[in-house]
Amino acid sequence: MASVGELPSDAADSYLPTRQEDESFADFAYRALCDELIVLDIKPGEPLNDEVISRRLGVGRTPIREAMKRLEGDHLVVAYPRRGTFAAGVDITDLAEISEIRQLLEPAAASRAARMASPQLRREIREFAKEVGELLPRLHSQRDLMRLDMRVHRMIYRATGSRHLEDVLIRYDNLATRIWSLVLEKLPPVSEHIAQHIELLECIAEGDSEAAARLTTKHVTDFENLIRAVL
Repeated sequence: MASVGELPSDAADSYLPTRQEDESFADFAYRALCDELIVLDIKPGEPLNDEVISRRLGVGRTPIREAMKRLEGDHLVVAYPRRGTFAAGVDITDLAEISEIRQLLEPAAASRAARMASPQLRREIREFAKEVGELLPRLHSQRDLMRLDMRVHRMIYRATGSRHLEDVLIRYDNLATRIWSLVLEKLPPVSEHIAQHIELLECIAEGDSEAAARLTTKHVTDFENLIRAVL
């Protein structure tokens, strides 16, 4: 059995993050733990031990604690006095509320990204759309596909040029992805769902705000329907 805060070997081997040169230890720990919490490599309700996590990530305990404070603000972990910190639960009944919020914000974000993205970012988006098309046939793990889905969303959120909107969108996308990850093994391969992003990215790169909003609305609606079909 894995120690508290230590991943089972199959989960730990599937995705090993590395710290970027310009990334602080706290930011690296936050990014690594956030990913594990979102795709449920760290299970809902599992206790998080900063000493064990510190050894696993090769990061001091102070950055780990800083990261966990941020994760608490993201509603991904819950801290209890004298009991410790635990991975937040996943409540399927939150799906309707989360979907309603995303149906309002995500199309607006895609539309804004199509209008506001810089020329340099539009070039990055075009290249990323090609990368997504190349990666999809090679990714067989549902969790790796989910990580690609998150990369697409992060690219679109960044293209909005609004830090406040980006922060809100990331929070709700994280919560939606945790629900998705809870039923992932019951779902058919999600590659077709993620492939919808290619056209969306191309529309944003071309500045077609109406098409970007329309495609995003369909994507969010399809997500909710896909989840409900297996509940």
